[in-house]
Amino acid sequence: MPEIFKPHPTETPRPIPSLPARAFTMSAARRNELATAFRAGGKHYDAVRPSYPQAALDFMVPPRARDAVDVGAGTGIFTAMLLGRGLRVRAVEPSTDMLGVLRARLPEVIAAEGTGEHTGLEAASADVITYAQAWHWVDPKQASSEAARILRSGGLLSMVWNQLDVSVSWVHRLARIMHAGDVHRPDFQPPLGQEFFAPEPGQWTWNQELTGEQIIDLAKSRSYYLRASEATRARVESNLSWYLYEHLGHEEGTPITVPYLTHAWRARLR
Repeated sequence: MPEIFKPHPTETPRPIPSLPARAFTMSAARRNELATAFRAGGKHYDAVRPSYPQAALDFMVPPRARDAVDVGAGTGIFTAMLLGRGLRVRAVEPSTDMLGVLRARLPEVIAAEGTGEHTGLEAASADVITYAQAWHWVDPKQASSEAARILRSGGLLSMVWNQLDVSVSWVHRLARIMHAGDVHRPDFQPPLGQEFFAPEPGQWTWNQELTGEQIIDLAKSRSYYLRASEATRARVESNLSWYLYEHLGHEEGTPITVPYLTHAWRARLR
């Protein structure tokens, strides 16, 4: 699935949801319940989810970093970028299904089952800890404490989210039909524990070429769809087909330029 990491023009900004900021107000039980959506479907997730701009990686990783830990690594989409930078990489992921895909894809990475709150890794063993599309699945205070334990002096805790660029009007409606829960407000700042200085933000816009069928497949990789009943899933697919092919007038199999926005934050250990 090709990505084109280049700026794109945007239309008049639209009001957007407050997620994943809202995720940090959930109880641990509710957060764990929602996360069960990703216990299976790792191969599909890996096939349809996009990678990240190189500029985001440059922003998130210290220049002299040697050892990285990717927490909530999923199928290894961001892990692969860390590895490509020449870092020694360890991956932590709670889903055994996701880990299976990651291990097959990146056998050179040390991958272990764990969470952001309990990684099982040794203290002072990393220069950077990354969370790609994953910080909203942890308790921020507990995960901050665990990150502070693992990081060496001056290390970075870095987070990144890809989201559909809902400042573009047709994408805003697409995100609502998809129930894209990882869209957040421009002023969002991820909550951290007192072990870290205030996070510094970075932001990039880019485009991805997807067919309508691939956009529907992307919707099928989201937690809302994965947890939904068969009737709800059918409704989401029907609504997306109507919107893409009838309302917007795209033809099946024809590439559609989909605008994306990537937000990243990096916070230095106190």
